[in-house]
Amino acid sequence: MTRKITTLLFDLDGTLINTNELIIKTFQHTLGAYYPERTFEREDILPFIGPSLIDTFTGFDPERAQEMVDHYRAFNKEHHDELILEYDGVYEAIRALYEEDYKLAIVSTKMYDMILKGLKTTGLDKYFQVVIGLDQVASPKPDPEGINMALKLLNSTADEAIMVGDNYHDMEAAHNANVKSAGVSWAIRGADYLRGYNPTYILESMGDLLEIVREE
Repeated sequence: MTRKITTLLFDLDGTLINTNELIIKTFQHTLGAYYPERTFEREDILPFIGPSLIDTFTGFDPERAQEMVDHYRAFNKEHHDELILEYDGVYEAIRALYEEDYKLAIVSTKMYDMILKGLKTTGLDKYFQVVIGLDQVASPKPDPEGINMALKLLNSTADEAIMVGDNYHDMEAAHNANVKSAGVSWAIRGADYLRGYNPTYILESMGDLLEIVREE
């Protein structure tokens, strides 16, 4: 019997690795440095999680946006290892998918070198055949370019793939690329938020993905 789903594409932050505290603290540090007169609470930061940094900071100050991105990345890299956490069951599920010969890729709006850093820190790097970062595409998610690039490199087609993510741009990129989508319930904005973007599936745990692809 031919397997219907062969290819699984994953966002990184908030999906495979819990970088929420790292991202929030990095935004607070960066914005505090440029806007010391303002206070940025956690709730103020949530809309910035997901879109590319340049888009977010351009919304604050187009002339200083790249400078703010550089500031953000320097702080984020310095504090990366101390602030990231693992999600329960993710490592085991990814290892099982790899051992069952599914094609696995990362499609993220994060820079390639920082994706690798996160994967290596959590021991996930050995399971992914393809990694697509922000610096490898002309247009980040929700544009389908990254997904299409990963599918081409994996010699896969859209109808045999699922994009797994924690934010709206993951779901929209999946729709734009005509692949199935799976939202993770541990997303910082919650499952109900993701349901608003019509994912094909909602995962209560990464183990749910194993059941879905096995049933397919």
